[in-house]
Amino acid sequence: MPPPLRLHEPSVPVAPLVLDSPHSGEWYPDDFDHAPPLEIVRQAEDTHVARLYAGATGHGAALLEALFPRAYIDVNRAVEDVDPDMIAGGWSGPVAPSRKTRQGIGLVWRVARDGSPMYGRKLARREVDARIEHCWRPYHAALDALLDARVAAFGGVWHVNCHSMPAVGDANADDPGRERADVVLGDRDGTTCEPAFTALAASTLRALGYSVAINDPYKGVEIVRRHGRPAEQRHSLQVELKRTLYMDEASLVPHAGFAQLARDLDALVGVLAGHARAGAARLARRLA
Repeated sequence: MPPPLRLHEPSVPVAPLVLDSPHSGEWYPDDFDHAPPLEIVRQAEDTHVARLYAGATGHGAALLEALFPRAYIDVNRAVEDVDPDMIAGGWSGPVAPSRKTRQGIGLVWRVARDGSPMYGRKLARREVDARIEHCWRPYHAALDALLDARVAAFGGVWHVNCHSMPAVGDANADDPGRERADVVLGDRDGTTCEPAFTALAASTLRALGYSVAINDPYKGVEIVRRHGRPAEQRHSLQVELKRTLYMDEASLVPHAGFAQLARDLDALVGVLAGHARAGAARLARRLA
């Protein structure tokens, strides 16, 4: 198997800012024995999101990118978020299914975006174990290492968890049938990052002409929950981009809006990097 992730290192002096794109992977492993056609399974992807943020490294940010698809294994779920009924003989490890698993989109997806079964059979335990060991654990280990390194160097870290979303809520969403804002910021109701970080992202995006919602309908899931600890100067913010801003949702082909959105996200990252550098400087003065 090829490496499950790609790390884009800063191309200028390092800032205490880390981005990760856990759902933009387009490498479909040979053992992903999905039943629906590939074009249906791919609707789960945050296609092109890592490319949209490619300029982040020019602001001193690191960008971590998953190369495997979320429908194969979803690193934005806890490793215990398993549906034992999907696994032949049941699951031998800890089980703590969330609402996402009950919807069929937990650690290993039971259904595709159109609601059709993802598999025509039960999965063997060794298959799920292999996905966890080859994809889930390396991704989280890499993200842990990045965030820990920035805290060690700067005293704190500001983290952006990068996603995309359908323009209209589907049947599994909390807002079925509703047209969404251009960007949804999620900080789990103010618990995963300082309010100033969320407010700065929102005001910057609105000044660029985008409509912005906060924690509606997405509050953030496992990655920001796991890493957002503001009391420890670890700030995590989830950012969801409406897919129709930059591509055709059905074909996944970028349209003319892609280049403008990439420029605007570059401007956003520049502002957030400045905020992170200033925050680190304040921490250094406090400890001096």
